[in-house]
Formats: sequence, structure tokens, C-alpha cells
Amino acid sequence: MAVEWEGKSRGTVLGYRIYIFFIKYLGLNASYLLLHFVVLYFCLFSFKSSKAIYYYLYRRQGYSKIKSLFNVYGSYYTFGQTLIDRATISAGFRQRFTYEFDGIENIHRLLEQKKGGILLSAHAGNFEVSEYFLEDVSEISQISVVTWDTEHEQIKSYMETVKAKSNVKFILVKEDMSHIFEIHNALSKGELVCFTGDRFLEGSKYQEEELLGKAAKFPLGPFLLASRLKVPVLFVYVMKESKKKYHLYARTSTAKKRDAGALLKEYTQNLEWILEKYPLQWFNYFDFWNDKNKP
Repeated sequence: MAVEWEGKSRGTVLGYRIYIFFIKYLGLNASYLLLHFVVLYFCLFSFKSSKAIYYYLYRRQGYSKIKSLFNVYGSYYTFGQTLIDRATISAGFRQRFTYEFDGIENIHRLLEQKKGGILLSAHAGNFEVSEYFLEDVSEISQISVVTWDTEHEQIKSYMETVKAKSNVKFILVKEDMSHIFEIHNALSKGELVCFTGDRFLEGSKYQEEELLGKAAKFPLGPFLLASRLKVPVLFVYVMKESKKKYHLYARTSTAKKRDAGALLKEYTQNLEWILEKYPLQWFNYFDFWNDKNKP
């Protein structure tokens, strides 16, 4: 990652093919073993990303310098595990994992209102697999994820060939703002619309709010839109609890409507709570706080 998030993620089709092969024929243990070599590469050659996660652990989580240094490796390894798990689950091997729900009644209550709803999450844990957690909730007919089209087209095409049937569709953010109409259309049908609220592209509108003791920039769009639409808003995270167990958290926002600042503040407080429980599952590998006094 660069100093600012550039809207791009690393990865190659070959890398995905290797992991899918290992998962199918050798299982998770072999995939996790291979991951150590990948993580070592990133520790040695991705200096900016390593520096960013070291800063997060040392300055924002308060770890010692030695503990922060060792946990850079731990952060990369945990992130790699979530990618492997995501590929495993989406390829049709959901049964290899167990799931725990905390606040699922909030999702049921939202769906009973038949107004649609907005789910706000972050690049923490493994939110991308939430669709497979929620497929047992029969009231959910469709989930829409609002995103930038940042994945390489070849990777997307390959994953479509191995991915299990999904009830998720993607709403791409467009310069002409036509994605707003798609969001309204999904909500009018009683569907769920998901945003991540912790990354913005340089040049776009943003708000500042404190996270882990220091102010940071957050995209204005998701919070402005969520605060103005007359639908319930939930904070939802899917966190890796252990090797083969995931934990879904869902909390209902109590912020007043048309108050994007209050919604953002509640969001950051909820995110802090998650990161205190799962400090190694923060996956923003860039200069998130733009702190001039770096270690």
C-alpha cells in the first residue's frame, strides 16, 4: 500500500489458483503452512505496509516495540488466513467452519420491518464471508455491497468459476453518482446494502473522527447517505475467533437521523471495541492516521 489507499489490492490469478488447489486437495493446514512463506516475503519486501501496521500496533494499540515488531508478522499471517478462509468458504466448503452469532436478533428485527437496511463494516476481520453466515436467515433475499471496482478482472473471472452460489450483488461507485439510484432501488425492495466506512480515495469528501486516540479521515459518503435514508443502520463485523471458527457481531445504531457526524462517531466507537478484542485483525496497510510523529 502507498501512503494513501489507492483503491487497489495485491494478488495474481496464479496465487489464487495455488490456494484453491491446496484447499481442495490438501486442506486448510497445508494452505496455512504455505502462507508462512508468503508472509515472510511481505515482511521483507513490503516496507510501507509493514511500517503502517507497526505504527498501528505501537502507537495506537500501545504494544511495546518488540511486541509490535513480532506482531507485524502476526497481522500479515492473520490476514492471509482470512483470505484462505474466504476462498474456502466461497468455493463451497462452508461446512469446514463453525459460526457464532452475537446480535443476530438485530438483523432479524431489521428484516421484520421490511424497510431494507444498511450494514456498516470495516476492513477488519472477514466481512466478505458474512453472506454465507447470513444465508441461514431466510428473510434475506438479496445483499448488495457498495464498492469500488478495484479487483483485477482476471481474478474476479477466475473466482466466479469456483465460487458457490451467492445472493450478493455489487453496486459500483461511479463518478456520475448513478450508484445512488441503485442503492435506493435495493432498499425499496427490502434488501440489505453494505458499506465499509474506513477507506476513502484521495480527493473525495471526508470527515475526521478520532479512532484509537487520534483523528483520522473517513469517507463522507456512507455516513451521509446512511444518516439521511429512513432505514435502520447496523454495525456488522465477522471476526476470526480461532482456526475454524468465526464470530459475527451486529449492533444497531442509535444515532439520530440526518446527523452524519454522530453516526461516524458511533461507528468509530464500535470499531474501537472490535479492535480491542481482535487487535491483529485490522487490515488497513497504509498510513491511515497520517501521523507525522511516526516511530
